[in-house]
Amino acid sequence: MIKHMRIDERMIHGQVASIWVGFLGCNRIIVANDAAPKDEVQIAALKMACPAGVKLSILSVDKAAANIKDGKYDQDKVFLITRNVPDCKRMIDAGVALPSVNVGNLSHAEGFTKIKNSVSLSEDDICIIREILAAAIAVTAQMVPNESDASIETFLK
Repeated sequence: MIKHMRIDERMIHGQVASIWVGFLGCNRIIVANDAAPKDEVQIAALKMACPAGVKLSILSVDKAAANIKDGKYDQDKVFLITRNVPDCKRMIDAGVALPSVNVGNLSHAEGFTKIKNSVSLSEDDICIIREILAAAIAVTAQMVPNESDASIETFLK
């Protein structure tokens, strides 16, 4: 059911809408973020960015996890997106089985470590990613499908 899990602060954008979703054959995008379902501007932007013919669910992290665990999307090929690393970990902690985790675009900020051009992580993010890896879930930092899917560990120092 979950074809791909991506952490991406931009949530739905060109790489997701025009490349990943089609490449994976997904017919539903789930945005799991506590702020997005409460922000009408964000909802409108996500709806506009969602590819035609693809269903969109914009849910809190807890609601997304509950719906997934209850089998609500079992008939769909789901592209799951969280805005940040902690939200992804919350999905895992809630019992959502993920095939792997792909860290996409996360902007650089003071005190963050830039591991790739478009991926910067806080110390907390790095600790959480190490916890996810320790749970035997593969984690990559792959921007597009034709880029290497090497483990994110190769970028962490």
